[in-house]
Amino acid sequence: MMVVLNVSNLTKTFRSGFWPFALQKHTVVNDISFQLQKGEILGFLGPNGAGKTTTIQMLLGTLTPSSGAITYFGQNFASHRIAALKKIGYASGYDRLPALLTVSENLDVIGRIYGITQSRRRQQIERLLRFFEMWDMRNRSTGTLSAGQTTRVLLAKAFIADPQIVLLDEPTASLDPDVAHEVRQFVLAQCKERGISILITSHNMNEVTELCDRVLVLKKGEIIADNTPELLAESTSKVRVNVTISSELNHTLDYLQTSQFIYTTQANNLTIELDEQLIAQFLAQLSERKIIYSHISIDKPTLEDYFLSIAK
Repeated sequence: MMVVLNVSNLTKTFRSGFWPFALQKHTVVNDISFQLQKGEILGFLGPNGAGKTTTIQMLLGTLTPSSGAITYFGQNFASHRIAALKKIGYASGYDRLPALLTVSENLDVIGRIYGITQSRRRQQIERLLRFFEMWDMRNRSTGTLSAGQTTRVLLAKAFIADPQIVLLDEPTASLDPDVAHEVRQFVLAQCKERGISILITSHNMNEVTELCDRVLVLKKGEIIADNTPELLAESTSKVRVNVTISSELNHTLDYLQTSQFIYTTQANNLTIELDEQLIAQFLAQLSERKIIYSHISIDKPTLEDYFLSIAK
């Protein structure tokens, strides 16, 4: 597959304090390397402060790396910045737009910056605003929009120039679940139909699982994992066993407490967290104690379970 973005030994260090006093160094992104393939959706996952947004800002050129190299389409970003940025779209769920301009005017300005012809700008603005259900609001000033409506316009901005790469930083953070679902379907369609490559950060684990072909996990500025969402989830050995107890509930609770299991209870429904290889042994011990249950289900680990484990 074609590599559209190559990041090599990227580092960003900030300095605090004032000369002549000692300057303290704080490394936010520490020597990370990765590639993005054509048509791939790559997730950036990690706790707050892991370095995700700082990395995206370096990829956009709004922050200068302390060291390392960024290469777009085989060309060094530092020396071919304008050519690269013409092929890149960007949206963040936390950005804002010029408040006095209308929705259409905001998108028209972005289209002009990208050098899109007037007729093409009109086509793209209508197409995208209709998709994001904002066409009827095209003449409203963006300062009057809700957070969710603003996010939709920002997403339209990211795709207006038919980019080859789109960087998305928490793109659905302010959207209702139904709209967020439509946005995810739109992103998947752009990758499938147009071969657009996406790099996305999100704290929505279901979103990452649904969208991403591969996930990079950052912690304290370093990449600690690079794998598919499914394999990352499977690396967490804990499962949740859901049991409905028919008799001997108090006896069951005594057993769980004595054995120091982690569990939650709601009436006679118990959820017990344990290593997957211990399930058979656990059920055998229930049988030995003549504990009868009427229902049992097992929840496999999810990407959220993995995230919680690395966040600790």
